[in-house]
Amino acid sequence: MSTPGSSSRRHSSRSIKRRRFDDELVESSLLQKPHRKSSDGFEDSLDVGKATGSAEDHKPGKSQDSGRRFSSNSEKKSGKRKKIKKTRQAFAAVKDMGRWKPTDDIMLIDSVEQVQDLALVHLGVKFSCHFTLEEVQERWYALLYDPVISALAKQAMKALPREVAHVAHQKALFSKAEEEILSKILTSALPSTESFEEILNSNATVFHQSRTPAALEKHWNLMKQHHLLEDQVVQPLPQGDHILSFSDAEDMLDDQELSAPRDEAVDHEMRISDRKQKREIKQLEEEIPRWEYLVSSVTGVPTQELDQHTVAVLRGRLVRYLMRSKEITIGRSTEFVTVDIDLSLEGPASKISRRQGTIKMKSNGDFVFANEGKRPMFIDGKAIQTGSKAKLFHESVLEIGLLRFVFLINQNLISMIKEREGEMMIG
Repeated sequence: MSTPGSSSRRHSSRSIKRRRFDDELVESSLLQKPHRKSSDGFEDSLDVGKATGSAEDHKPGKSQDSGRRFSSNSEKKSGKRKKIKKTRQAFAAVKDMGRWKPTDDIMLIDSVEQVQDLALVHLGVKFSCHFTLEEVQERWYALLYDPVISALAKQAMKALPREVAHVAHQKALFSKAEEEILSKILTSALPSTESFEEILNSNATVFHQSRTPAALEKHWNLMKQHHLLEDQVVQPLPQGDHILSFSDAEDMLDDQELSAPRDEAVDHEMRISDRKQKREIKQLEEEIPRWEYLVSSVTGVPTQELDQHTVAVLRGRLVRYLMRSKEITIGRSTEFVTVDIDLSLEGPASKISRRQGTIKMKSNGDFVFANEGKRPMFIDGKAIQTGSKAKLFHESVLEIGLLRFVFLINQNLISMIKEREGEMMIG
């Protein structure tokens, strides 16, 4: 209780915090000592560091709080940096582990221990995905010298099932010592699985712990295929007078031994083939008279187009079709339809029917064309529709599609035919 005469004062229940050593530090700019001369003529310096300090600098709460905040912020930043660094290392290790499976690490370690050459490991080991030689080297060095990656790899390899790890161990490359033992097995010995098992038991310290008799037999067959066994090594050629020449070797051969015995089955097949070819030749010879009046090639040398056997000629740009009978069919020959004059020999015949029409010679010597195709045919510029007929004259022009032909009549032969038919009628 305060008396009316006494001055009122406020009291705090909080304890006064003592200042730390850092709060008593003052900037060097504030530590300027003023100089004064004493009565004896010497300059006397006064330490006014505390006296000249501002009231704000001597507040107990502010300086202490600022020091604590600075220390806590620095600790937080350093902690964040360490966490970020560890996170990046772990992320890089996990990212690298994504491509390198634990089985790949097992095969890499076993193969390097076997052949002791990273280049051979890169060529001989079939990893889960394609790795370059540089990637194989980097992985091997990381397993040796990077503690984070090696620890993760060991943990992943230990977590593999026993069967999967055993299969990965079996894929290790064969060492030179192992191949030397296998190369001594001769091809004439015809080894079996039991013999490979005996070799494996007698050389247990040389072979890898994951080797099986079946694996040894498979690798031995592979070496045999590539001629790597001792009895398959090529012997050097003899030198000097012992070299065998080709003529000497030819004299040593017996011709009777080289002659193969006759095979009755082969002889029978040859006789059947010969008989078939003779039959085809005979059929072609019988078809020659029918083809004589169909096609005759046009050359640059002028030839006699109308002979004593040809009554008319249908001449194109490339070929000549000879008419040697009183009636012929024209069109486009196929596998199932045959015509006397195949117009496709002249050029593109996609718009020509298989049986386009017929050309017939009457008894009076006139020629008539009958259109039997699906498309019209033009004679001297006049369209002849399907089912219509038109008379053909000497040098009439026949057109269909992109093809053009000139019709030529042998008037001399027709006159001779008329005279013979007239004499026969009179007689």
